[in-house]
Amino acid sequence: MAAVLMLRGSARLLYKPRKVHAASIAMVCSRAMASKTPVGFIGLGNMGNPMAKNLVKHGYPVVAYDVFPEAGKEFQDSGAQVMDSPAEVAEKADRIITMLPSSLNAVEVYTGANGILKKVKKGSLLIDSSTIDPAVSKELAKAVEKMGAVFMDAPVSGGVGAARAGNLTFMVGGVEQEFDAAKELLTCMGSNVIYCGEVGTGQAAKICNNMLLAISMIGTAEAMNLGIRFGLDPKLLAKILNMSSGRCWSSDTYNPVPGVMEGVPSANNYQGGFGTTLMAKDLGLAQITATNTKTPVPLGSLAHQIYRIMCAKGYALKDFSAVFQFLREEENL
Repeated sequence: MAAVLMLRGSARLLYKPRKVHAASIAMVCSRAMASKTPVGFIGLGNMGNPMAKNLVKHGYPVVAYDVFPEAGKEFQDSGAQVMDSPAEVAEKADRIITMLPSSLNAVEVYTGANGILKKVKKGSLLIDSSTIDPAVSKELAKAVEKMGAVFMDAPVSGGVGAARAGNLTFMVGGVEQEFDAAKELLTCMGSNVIYCGEVGTGQAAKICNNMLLAISMIGTAEAMNLGIRFGLDPKLLAKILNMSSGRCWSSDTYNPVPGVMEGVPSANNYQGGFGTTLMAKDLGLAQITATNTKTPVPLGSLAHQIYRIMCAKGYALKDFSAVFQFLREEENL
């Protein structure tokens, strides 16, 4: 979701790159005034909803938009402004965060007929936390720059639980001089905010992370399934894995086996969390990047195939950890 991190009037100039002394004064002023200026948030889905709520908790007035009106209703009930288009958000706020499902959605929200760029103010800071093609991020940055604003890509890792707790990791790409301004907002939603380099590098880091996540989740699901079929108790097996060299996030924090952990999608019929469709999309982005850079990713390619098959087999709306259920049911893979 795009966050425009600029202040109104003369204060807006404080975010423009300048000498160190002036920049330091600008940061002090921005902190003092930040809570008085609105933050736009576009995309109130499984991740965007709790992220926007954390901004509200930190005292930021939120101006929100989602393509599905019902998604914005609870924000409206809590006093937040809900707009009818991204353009209206850009008209009200000069700090905007976008959190969208795909590259196509991002392009539409920024450059569409009612997109952000129709009403964006000069000097605005737009932060996109969607996971999209790095090449698309670079094109959006160019379009935003032409309007006199600043674009940064800042995809996240940590899942819905971390979004609710405000413990997300943000991987940020863009103009380094604007990083502190972006970080001021992002630290309201995450415990780790890391500068990766120019626009697109945040997306590159996120794509690498999600490819590894998919591979490790499939491996965890296979190992758990194998052990269960050998007669091992799933909780005991998970305990052993998590004190051994096979331990990983998929086994100790997001275990895919129902009944092993509470508070994860596998304990709720794989509802909520990070959807299989989105994982398949991210793995597709990894494949495109691998092709463009001539990088061999055989396990990443196999993971992509498995998640695409899952989408075709009725798992599209389930959390990506449902790969365990898929493997249990698909005897002929």
